[in-house]
Amino acid sequence: MRLMAQLFTPGADALYRLALMTGVACLVGLPVLAAGIVRSNYVTGVGVAPAQPLPFSHKHHSGELGIQCRYCHTTVDREATAGIPPTHTCMTCHSQIWTGSEMLKPVRDSYAQDKPLEWKRLNKLPQYVYYNHSVHVTKGIGCSTCHGDVTSMQMTYRANAFEMQFCLDCHRAPEKYVRTPDQVWNMTWTPPADQATLGPKLVAQYHIRGGERLTECGICHR
Repeated sequence: MRLMAQLFTPGADALYRLALMTGVACLVGLPVLAAGIVRSNYVTGVGVAPAQPLPFSHKHHSGELGIQCRYCHTTVDREATAGIPPTHTCMTCHSQIWTGSEMLKPVRDSYAQDKPLEWKRLNKLPQYVYYNHSVHVTKGIGCSTCHGDVTSMQMTYRANAFEMQFCLDCHRAPEKYVRTPDQVWNMTWTPPADQATLGPKLVAQYHIRGGERLTECGICHR
């Protein structure tokens, strides 16, 4: 009787199993890897200070000199957007101090040419998300809750990724985050020891809608 030649080597079964396990691992691992990349600082920009028209320091202006947020971001408590200061706001001071600084030449040129500086935006939400600065600020949500301690940032960077969960955590339990009006602009604020008692009182004082109403889709998606 004639024997047939062996089609597979003795190690073929092991190779098949290895290939099969590798394929399964890829199917499971690739979505996890993709999710990790999407949430990475490389994609979200968290902690990254991009190049700007000039190296403006919030640490120096707000932290050391004590210039309050609303001096530059004039509409933060009145409109949906906080506003970017026009060049003449910068020149209020810099027409008198550091007038010959090479670092401030872009500011002087912008003012002389009546052409605004093109700042690179750090905190940007998707177009399908509606956010109103004035509503949050006037109801006790402080700047640092979203933007971090800007007064400690030499070069400004994005402090949070603003994923949906970030917003929902606050909307579901606003009493954990609301502050008294005098603390809204405090960049180093931390919840006081009596926040568990004070928070619900502030929620009632600010007339913040509770329950499931703050998590309705139409609140943010309009």
